[in-house]
Amino acid sequence: MLGWIRQSRRKMKKSGCLPLVLFVALSLSLFGNLALLIALGSRGAGPASAITEKKFTETTLLPGHDTQDKIALIYLDGLISYGLGRGSSPGDSMVDDMKEAFQQAANDPKVKAIVISVDSPGGEVTAGDTIHHALGKLSAKKPVVIFMNSIGTSAAYYIACAGSWIMCSDTTFTGSIGVIISTLNYKELFGKVGLQSVIFKSGKFKDALNGARDLTEEERSYFQGLVMQTYDRFLGIVASARKLDPELLRDGIADGRVMSGKDAYAAKLVDQLGYIEDAYEKARTLGKSPGAEIVRYEKKRGLGRLLRFFEDSEKSDIRLDLNMGGVPGVKLESGRLYLLPAFYAL
Repeated sequence: MLGWIRQSRRKMKKSGCLPLVLFVALSLSLFGNLALLIALGSRGAGPASAITEKKFTETTLLPGHDTQDKIALIYLDGLISYGLGRGSSPGDSMVDDMKEAFQQAANDPKVKAIVISVDSPGGEVTAGDTIHHALGKLSAKKPVVIFMNSIGTSAAYYIACAGSWIMCSDTTFTGSIGVIISTLNYKELFGKVGLQSVIFKSGKFKDALNGARDLTEEERSYFQGLVMQTYDRFLGIVASARKLDPELLRDGIADGRVMSGKDAYAAKLVDQLGYIEDAYEKARTLGKSPGAEIVRYEKKRGLGRLLRFFEDSEKSDIRLDLNMGGVPGVKLESGRLYLLPAFYAL
């Protein structure tokens, strides 16, 4: 039999058919593997039998002691936005990433508690509210300790109010309970360079934030009402989460001021002062697992992200942006509502 196989190989080599046979065999193998994956993915139509893929890898920061329990560390860094980090591949939005991380921690029975490491000045109202809502569902299932590093203001603090326990250091910047909307007025500049804005609109408010003209009093009143509507929601969330009188907050520290961690603790905006290691210990205590290891969640690098990285690295042109935020790396868009400290919208 072995001799027949060898003889057949020689004949195929002489006739030039061997590459074709190898190609057919490889194609059949790939087709078989694909069919197997489809069968595994579709086996069991109900949600209980669905295969759940972990979107985040886990890196051990601190090993555990005689237990398989875990404390999950999740990062919330930078300007909070729906658009931040969004590329050609799905799941690149900060909001989507946070929701997926919360879901993975909630579904893992070994995760006994979660630490959210925050380093953010805030951001868009709706993005912050969506993350706050998702975090609230997570903290209803498992303890969540919020630790604010250098800064955790406005939308970041809004989100923190959904946690089980809020911590920061003495020198952390936090608070800034307030809402802001901004635009640029360049009417005088247009006049100096000989430009004129020509607009056709369907209603009187359609170009209300057009920087080529002044706002009318009616427009000012309208947008101030929008800001105060969102502010009242923010104020109510803080008052409910921190068990504080909303009117005392309104007349006091909820005026948009940025506070040190020490002052925020005195005002009962945070539960404890300390460092990240103290947050780990608090999570172990709340999770009733003193020997749990600390694992860091990191987003898996898919093919879409890899391709986007190479695409971005090829862009070597120099661009000049009108940075409405006054801070490098923070670019506010005209007309959007933000939960941010005032110095980010100068």
